[in-house]
Amino acid sequence: MFYEFFKCLNCLQACGNILFRALGACFTSMLIGVSLSPYLIRKLKQLKVKQSIRIYGPKSHLAKEGIPTMGGLIILISIFVSSFLWVDLNNKYIWIVSVTMVLFGTIGFFDDFIKVVYKNPDGISAKLKLLLQIISALIIAFSVIHTIIDERPFFSYDLLLPFSRSFSWKIGIITFIFLTVFVIVGTSNAVNLTDGLDGLVSFPVILVSGSLGIFAYIIGNETYSSILFFPYVNSSDELLVFCAAIIGSVLAFLWFNVYPATVFMGDVGSLSLGAALGVIAIIVRQEITLIIMGGIFVVEAISVMIQVFWFKYSKKRYGVGRRFFKMTPLHHHFEIAGWKETQVVVRFWIINIILALISLSSLIIR
Repeated sequence: MFYEFFKCLNCLQACGNILFRALGACFTSMLIGVSLSPYLIRKLKQLKVKQSIRIYGPKSHLAKEGIPTMGGLIILISIFVSSFLWVDLNNKYIWIVSVTMVLFGTIGFFDDFIKVVYKNPDGISAKLKLLLQIISALIIAFSVIHTIIDERPFFSYDLLLPFSRSFSWKIGIITFIFLTVFVIVGTSNAVNLTDGLDGLVSFPVILVSGSLGIFAYIIGNETYSSILFFPYVNSSDELLVFCAAIIGSVLAFLWFNVYPATVFMGDVGSLSLGAALGVIAIIVRQEITLIIMGGIFVVEAISVMIQVFWFKYSKKRYGVGRRFFKMTPLHHHFEIAGWKETQVVVRFWIINIILALISLSSLIIR
């Protein structure tokens, strides 16, 4: 009886207006997040799931010691419950993105667990974390390949250049696998690195989710994709509903994460959200556009790579390691330079709004 009920519910969902369902998913996940957050924050405090602050970080962050972490669990619960109610559960892309969030959320959970239980701010080793991420991304890559082959008798994937309708690069399966792993793992870690100040990562995630949702809606609609000269990706428009669920859940989380934060996202939230954004970009052929709309994430990650490279190079060349930035990720550089935490956050938000608008302009400028 329950199976028949959910089967009928799912049929109604699939036939319903996708924009209406997207709004429903957004408001539902936001309502769940706002309702659950106070209870879960109290529970996290009772269980002493508290943030450990790195001793070599900015001194102003020592005051954050003891604030509950792993708040990303609130985000994941909100997304999955809302999605179950509003998305077409027969859509393969929905399952691919959901599995991606579960896999990377699990990695993040264990990383947070080690930080909390063993009081180790670094969590699991970087090499083990990267290995687990690559394995998870490979699973997702093969899932996407299987879905593409189901749609046509052969594998075909076009890498698109933003603002140009004449350029597209057809890539093979091997190249696609490398691209998928790079995008998913790269985005996941970039979002994770950005999550260092109160509210800093939440708003950019909302903007990127909204932008990718618009791309998914257009590319998954045969008429709109034809008018705007995009390749049609059958059923990808359903990802708009999932992106809306992400927006609602992160908005609810931001209510409690904005300065001064009462809960932190933790790796369970940042790794899973970053990976989800990466795989959605892969599905809707917007990997390069993701670099633009997620420019804050990209710059934060690059700042860390530059810092590590310059430190090792200068140590080898001069015998003493030197720093290119005052501290990385980049938001710490500006903190040490004298910016207040709220100034860094809001200014990064403003930049991300501009980048999101630039990426969306590529819909028209083609």
